[in-house]
Amino acid sequence: MSQTTPSQLTTDHRPLPTAQWETVIGLEIHVQLATKTKIFSGASTAFGAEPNTQACAVDLGLPGVLPVVNEEAINMAIKFGLGIDAEINRVNVFERKNYFYPDLPKGYQTTQLEKPIVGAGHVEITLKDGATKTVRIHHAHLEEDAGKSLHEDYHGMSGIDLNRAGTPLIEIVTEPDMRNAEEAVAFAKKLHSIVTTLGICDGDMSQGSMRFDVNVSVRPKGQQELGTRTETKNLNSFKFMEAAILKEVERQIDLIEDGGKVIQETRLYNGDTGEARSMRSKEEANDYRYFPCPDLLPVMIEDSRLEKLRAEMPEMPDAKKARFVSDLGLSEVDAEILSGDQATAAFFETTAKISGDTRLAANWVLGEVSKSLNANNIGISESPVSAEVLAGLIARIKDNTISGKIAKQVFEALWNREGNDADEVIEKQGLKQVTDTGAIESMIDEVLAANAQQVENYRAAPPEKRGKMIGFFVGQAMKASKGKANPGMVNQILKKKLDA
Repeated sequence: MSQTTPSQLTTDHRPLPTAQWETVIGLEIHVQLATKTKIFSGASTAFGAEPNTQACAVDLGLPGVLPVVNEEAINMAIKFGLGIDAEINRVNVFERKNYFYPDLPKGYQTTQLEKPIVGAGHVEITLKDGATKTVRIHHAHLEEDAGKSLHEDYHGMSGIDLNRAGTPLIEIVTEPDMRNAEEAVAFAKKLHSIVTTLGICDGDMSQGSMRFDVNVSVRPKGQQELGTRTETKNLNSFKFMEAAILKEVERQIDLIEDGGKVIQETRLYNGDTGEARSMRSKEEANDYRYFPCPDLLPVMIEDSRLEKLRAEMPEMPDAKKARFVSDLGLSEVDAEILSGDQATAAFFETTAKISGDTRLAANWVLGEVSKSLNANNIGISESPVSAEVLAGLIARIKDNTISGKIAKQVFEALWNREGNDADEVIEKQGLKQVTDTGAIESMIDEVLAANAQQVENYRAAPPEKRGKMIGFFVGQAMKASKGKANPGMVNQILKKKLDA
């Protein structure tokens, strides 16, 4: 019997009518490149500066200025192409896309259309059931970002901040290969992993470093022709992306089944309210009157540059995952998660290397560390417990200074900054594990005396049932020791006394 996955549910958790309809999803992703200066000028790209303090004459397109291409932006785009096994176009051209917006005062965006720098490539994704799928990349092109309209701080008015104008982006365009929200989110996470591993983007979605536009259409199952698509723009979290897709699929199906027609349009989704609305009718490329930028020569990419950048490529997420499985003995599922994010992978590898225990390091990063990060809605780079400190905690589990249960207590104290390392917390809070045989025997004697009937039941039970029954006494003994008794010694002594 097949199960309904979360991605096949409506926003109010009803099953989508997927038996009759097929969802088709393609993504356009704006990735902000981690250059220090803008794509055509020397103005800074640092985040958080006072509004309109980092926009120069070139960014504003004032008369008489000439743009100069940032070489590092070219290199980063090439690295992305190499990272997805794509064609690198040796001759690529910048064009002007003409439109007016208050945050684009020069009246055009410098971008690429006919000859983008990165051609066709592909990205492999792994789904929750372990299945894999290939998502094709149509192309990726370089372009400049626009400024930003600010609405919150001005009553009845909008402010314009042009600091972001001219910030280098690659826009990545996929083929419509995804069939539900789960696949789209899996792809988005994989892409995040690729660009952060390459070091070409900081991946901070809260600051707009990666923004996803989601193109969604539905069609009757078995139909080849694509349905009319809508584009929901500027989604900056995986959670919002999933919710926006579910809402739009539900809207389109309801509309068609009620006799209506989907209109090609650009839409917005508010992640805070869960509301979506139409923004404007969708433009075609012809509407923008693209033409080659007369101020910029075509970019020629030589073999020597390509080979130099290829030699600088880091270990990519797929290769890292394979190594975690083959060399470190991790399961496919654990390796997928730990290799899926560059910062997490580095944290895990540092912990494993220092502690000398890969299995425990993986368990702790996937367990307590991830749980605490999620609860506090922060990334692993902001974790108050560093990889080195976590390795120290694991070392105390391995040398039997503390039990696994007490280790969670120590971790919580470290997370709350109640000590600089595990040793300090253990000493301050008196959490050292009890390994004195005499003390444990004495405590167990008291437990057995207080539970005479359970002892009698245990001894009357057949041997095959005693394994489960001993758990009761272990629990009582650990409770009596406040979790500090060595669990192995407790088990061993209990069995000896009960079976005597």
